[in-house]
Amino acid sequence: MEFWKSAGMHLVERDANGWLKVTADYLRAYLTRPEIHPVEESCAAEHALFEKLMADPFAAVSNDELKAIADHDTADNYRVVLAFRDHLARHGTVESSYAALFAGDTISIPPVFIDQMAHLILCNILADTDDVMQLRAAELFFREQAVTTGDDQLMLADQEIVEMRSQSGFGGLGQLLAEAGTPAREIALDVMTGENKSAYWKRSDQFDMAVDFRFTQPASDALGRVMEAWTSHFLGIRTRIQAVKSIRDESWSWHVGCDQESTKILNCLYNGEDVAEADLYRIIALYRMEFLDPADMMEQVRGKPVYLGVAMTTDRKLVFKPQNLLTNLPIQRG
Repeated sequence: MEFWKSAGMHLVERDANGWLKVTADYLRAYLTRPEIHPVEESCAAEHALFEKLMADPFAAVSNDELKAIADHDTADNYRVVLAFRDHLARHGTVESSYAALFAGDTISIPPVFIDQMAHLILCNILADTDDVMQLRAAELFFREQAVTTGDDQLMLADQEIVEMRSQSGFGGLGQLLAEAGTPAREIALDVMTGENKSAYWKRSDQFDMAVDFRFTQPASDALGRVMEAWTSHFLGIRTRIQAVKSIRDESWSWHVGCDQESTKILNCLYNGEDVAEADLYRIIALYRMEFLDPADMMEQVRGKPVYLGVAMTTDRKLVFKPQNLLTNLPIQRG
């Protein structure tokens, strides 16, 4: 079944290792973004540069060509996109380019580009899955989530969709309410269940299905499967990741927060510091990761579990950072 056509899998091709090669068509997608694509009023130099790059997206661009563009904002946008293009071309695959961003490469890339890379990579990783719950869980890796709790529920919904629906029909008033942090009205989204989950295939690019993320629900387990696949694809390790209700381990040796909030909370707990009840409440999921081959781990923690945390912000948003699973695990490197 096809899903996430917006990810751009049709623009790339796999190399021998199953990673995605940076192609001319993939780069052209960035050249046709509204910030770059010329309009009727664009100057001749801008049109000329656009045509040159559409013919060969890897073509060298001189500083003089950028200076010749009359609209300075457009020229700056070109500099950002070209720096991203050069980064991609230097590393050869989307995965290598993504990993390099968190391994010391000093390049400023818009966060939306990073999310788009994760989106495409996950489309590759999960290409053969028939589990739509895993696809919905994978959305956490590249789309911010709004969290609803209370009345024995823990619901995740796409933050952008929630904001859009909350403003729909309210015009300028809706925008003012959103800026003030006040919802314009209650938002009703379909909640993915066993009965309706097949609808996801046709609407996967709409990102408009909420999901029950309580400990006993399939979505919590599905996120574990996605994290297993993500670390296997990038790091070549095999793991078993299971949701847990709490960390009761006198030998707790290593943890990774999958977002900024859980990192801070888990660090405090690990160090024996007091954590406010309100902050503990913000933890929405905990996982126990086991390495199936202990030799993949650093010697000092070999054979011990790694605990993973997921937490919402004080304003009930989840900003998942999948890069933490690539940079912060106790991997035996070299």
